[in-house]
Amino acid sequence: MEQKTKQGIRQKIATRDMAMCALFTVLITAGAFIKIPVPVVPFTLQFLFTMMAGLLLGGRLGACSVALYGVLGLIGLPVFAEGGGIYYLLKPSFGYIIGFGIASYVTGRMVERLEKISFGKVLAANLLGLAIVYGAGMSYYYVICNYVINSPIGLGALFLYCFLLAVPGDICLCFLAAELTRRLKPALERMG
Repeated sequence: MEQKTKQGIRQKIATRDMAMCALFTVLITAGAFIKIPVPVVPFTLQFLFTMMAGLLLGGRLGACSVALYGVLGLIGLPVFAEGGGIYYLLKPSFGYIIGFGIASYVTGRMVERLEKISFGKVLAANLLGLAIVYGAGMSYYYVICNYVINSPIGLGALFLYCFLLAVPGDICLCFLAAELTRRLKPALERMG
């Protein structure tokens, strides 16, 4: 597998990087099945593992892990919280998966630029990632429900079910991911 760098030179992705991407793809999949049922969008640990992918692997590899997860689900493997298959594009909750990929990249890039890892800076990156996930997820949910599958949802109900009921748990996961990153990132960098 090759990746084009900024200078236009082709660079091979190291075996370690591919293994770490695969590991996080598996963790994201496992996180999809650790559910706390709430109405409309189930609370899972996917958010934690998608953020950790970006925070620990960097933006490019973190997003690659999430993209691989998405591709596996769309080709039919039952890795998503409610199954898999191309039809999943029509599920209102698919927007959260899109948000996971974008957020993983953004938070990963933010942490890559830090000279020193601190809990506060990583937490700020996580909270921005959370906003990205919810922004993408809620927008997609609204469009699919109201314009594609003819199952209208108002903005008040969308805010209640797709934000208020789920966000407290994800905010806690932001704190957990910041602490885990503060402890694990230096160890991973020494190994790498």
